[in-house]
Amino acid sequence: MRSEQEIFDLILSVANSDNRIRAVAMNGSRTNPNAPKDLFQDFDIVYLVTEIDSFIQDENWIDIFGERIIMQTPEKRSSSCIKRYAYLMLFADGNRIDLTLLPINKKEEYLQEDKLTVILLDKDDALPAIPPPSDEGYWVKRPSAEDFSNCCNEFWWVATYVAKGLWRNEILYAQEHLNNYVRPMLLKMLEWQVGIQNDFAVSIGKSGKYLEKFLPEDIWRDLMSTYPKGEYENVWNALLTASNLFRTTGKSVAESLNFEYPHDDDKRVTKYLKQVKELPLNAVEI
Repeated sequence: MRSEQEIFDLILSVANSDNRIRAVAMNGSRTNPNAPKDLFQDFDIVYLVTEIDSFIQDENWIDIFGERIIMQTPEKRSSSCIKRYAYLMLFADGNRIDLTLLPINKKEEYLQEDKLTVILLDKDDALPAIPPPSDEGYWVKRPSAEDFSNCCNEFWWVATYVAKGLWRNEILYAQEHLNNYVRPMLLKMLEWQVGIQNDFAVSIGKSGKYLEKFLPEDIWRDLMSTYPKGEYENVWNALLTASNLFRTTGKSVAESLNFEYPHDDDKRVTKYLKQVKELPLNAVEI
C-alpha cells in the first residue's frame, strides 16, 4: 500500500505537470484534526482547473494514479450542465482518491463551502487566505422547537406503519419504514442529546459514525437492538425498544431546551402499537 506521502507526492506531481491545473485543495477527514486516522481514509482532493471539458473527453489521464479496483463518476449520469466533475477511485493497493475538477473561476465560492479545506498548491498565488481547518460546520445543530416537534411527529406517525406491516406479514414494508423513517428520527434525537451535553460544539460524523463514543453503554446497546434480524418478533421488539429509547431521550431533550414533548401522541401511539401486536390475524376490527 502506497504511503500517505507517496499519494500526496503523486497528486501534486500530476498537478505541477499539467498547465490546466492551477491549484490543489483538500478537505475531508484527512484535514479534520478531530477525526481518527486510519488506513481507510480517503484523499478528498480538488483540482482547480482552467476548464473541465478536455479532462472529461480523454479520461485516460487518470490512469497515472494507479491500478483501480473500481471507479464512479457521478456527474457522468447528469444531463444538466456540468459545473464540477468527480472521479471516485479505489485503487488496487487499498488507497482511495476522491478527485474533483472545479473551474478556477469558482474558487471564491468553493473555499467558502467547507471549513475543513486546506490549500496544497496555488501556482498563481490567486487563492485567498483561509483559516486553519475546523469541523465546526459539522457540529450538531441546535434544533428549533419546530424541528423537535416535527421529529417527534414523524417518529410516532411512521411507527404505526411498521406495526401495520408486521400485522400484515409484510416484513419488507415494515423494515423499510423502521430503517428509513423511524430510526433516523431516533438517531436525530440522540444526536441532539449529545449536542446538549457538549454545548453543540461536537460532530458525531457522517452517518453518526462517532455516536457510540458519546453514548452510555446501555443506550448504545438499546440502539443496536433496533437493528433486527429478519424475523417478525425481532422487528416488533426493535420497534418497541426504539419507542422506549425515543421517549426517554425526547423527554430529556425537551426538558433541556424548554420544548414541549408530545406526551399524548406518545401514549396513544404506544397503546395502538401494543394493540396491533396482539391483534389476531383474522381480526376484522382494531
